[in-house]
Amino acid sequence: MQRSQQIERMKSDSFDLLVIGGGATGAGIALDGVTRGLKVALVERDDFASGTSSRSTKLIHGGVRYLEQAVLKLDKDQYHLVRDALAERATLLKLAPHLSQPIALLTPLYSWWMVPYFRVGLKMYDWLAGKQNLRPSKFLSRKAALKNFPMLKAKGLCGGVLYYDGQFDDSRMNVTLAMTSLDHGGAVANHLSVVKLLEESGKLVGARINDEFSHEEFDLCAKVVINATGPFADTIRHLEDPEAKPLLKASSGIHIVLHKDFSPPATGLLIPKTEDGRVLFLLPWLGHTLVGTTDNPAKVEVNPKPSEADIDYILRHLKKYFNIPVKRKDILATWSGLRPLVSDPKAHDTAKLSRDHVVHVGPKGLITITGGKWTTYRKMAEDAVNQAIKLKRLSTQKSSQTQNTLLRGAADYSGKLPEALQKKFGLDSDIAFHLARAYGGKAHDVAEYCLKGYEKRLVANHPYIEAEILYAAHEEMAMTAVDLLARRTRLTFLDAAAARKALPRVIELLSQIFTWDPSRRESETKRFYQYLDHAPVKVPSAA
Repeated sequence: MQRSQQIERMKSDSFDLLVIGGGATGAGIALDGVTRGLKVALVERDDFASGTSSRSTKLIHGGVRYLEQAVLKLDKDQYHLVRDALAERATLLKLAPHLSQPIALLTPLYSWWMVPYFRVGLKMYDWLAGKQNLRPSKFLSRKAALKNFPMLKAKGLCGGVLYYDGQFDDSRMNVTLAMTSLDHGGAVANHLSVVKLLEESGKLVGARINDEFSHEEFDLCAKVVINATGPFADTIRHLEDPEAKPLLKASSGIHIVLHKDFSPPATGLLIPKTEDGRVLFLLPWLGHTLVGTTDNPAKVEVNPKPSEADIDYILRHLKKYFNIPVKRKDILATWSGLRPLVSDPKAHDTAKLSRDHVVHVGPKGLITITGGKWTTYRKMAEDAVNQAIKLKRLSTQKSSQTQNTLLRGAADYSGKLPEALQKKFGLDSDIAFHLARAYGGKAHDVAEYCLKGYEKRLVANHPYIEAEILYAAHEEMAMTAVDLLARRTRLTFLDAAAARKALPRVIELLSQIFTWDPSRRESETKRFYQYLDHAPVKVPSAA
């Protein structure tokens, strides 16, 4: 299979760069490196986008809140962050048009003094974007605001400001980045952990890698090691220097998912300042409604869980701004994600910490890149590779190529693709639309499995089909049920109950592909339930 071939290459070859971490930044670094002609290996302990990179608010944006801080506090770093992010927003929409698109966002205004404040602020946002602005922001009357977002509470509403940002499927984008790196010649594999950093004469020369499935260990040789593990960056740094001082603090953000009827199909809502100064978004996303996020100090842990207090916080604010009731039973799914924030010992509020990134070089040459956000992953990757080239004088004549490197599936994507898929493969319209948006031009390769008898839906009322399981296992390195249901498809993030219903068939298909015995099928089922934090004493059998 694809993954085993990549591992064999890692064992037998040597590389210019070893990238630790397969999130957005790590996958971006791998792609930046290989497109400059460097030999790059990437290892990920779990799966691509298994952590922070699959748990974002799904926005490609400059950050209206950061602009406010830049102006009010004359903060140059925040200003540059917004400016760079707006430029990267345009680039990402160009590189992956199947996975990203503009979205209208409405900020409701409930006092007249807020009207000029937000109109001026969002016009500045437009100005910073320059020629790459998606559409100009505009003031909406009370009537127009309610027409755009009928669920808004009308009492006291003065009007609103409508502006535009980008929206995307973060996990699919991350997996596509990793696979594009592979397409360009990178050695990329998931479920490989780093157990030790290797050194010669006081400098790093690679790492000892453990295969999380076979438990085999092997040494991977590289001239430069780059640590792109997000919230876990300090853990890897301690492998180089046990006394290293922390580079970051972690903040947790939670999201809930509701039925699509809780939002208009094409307009999101931004509450710029809640009772404690946080920002709250309500967005249409993949046929559902996404609401978040919180911003609390957090400990670094794998697969963090949303707290009931945070869920109550979001529900309470929905009641404040919504004219329709939202109850706990309306929640289809929840998740929590960690944000790596550049550490500031004087900051007591993680909402005030910088989202900008840092590139740090350790005493033995470990390059650590941390901080930042999804929108600026490409710029972060470019900075990290530049530092690696400088550190070891790596041989390449090329500057970064990723500003014009289309991601897998983008070249053959167009708005007519869903219709073509329906006509050629006889797919339902919602399935054809989903495949086109999730895979771009590669949707034809996915749909070919339908001709082999894998055209059935995994679960009713969702567009995910059996063909995606086979494609993901053969072409996208999906190795577990969680890989498939959480990240290659987004079912666990949209509807946890539906994901549980789909699990037995997913386990059955993976068992056929990987020839799993009953013991492995049972362990995979347990792994999935533990991921959802629904690990009862009796786990339903997948045999």
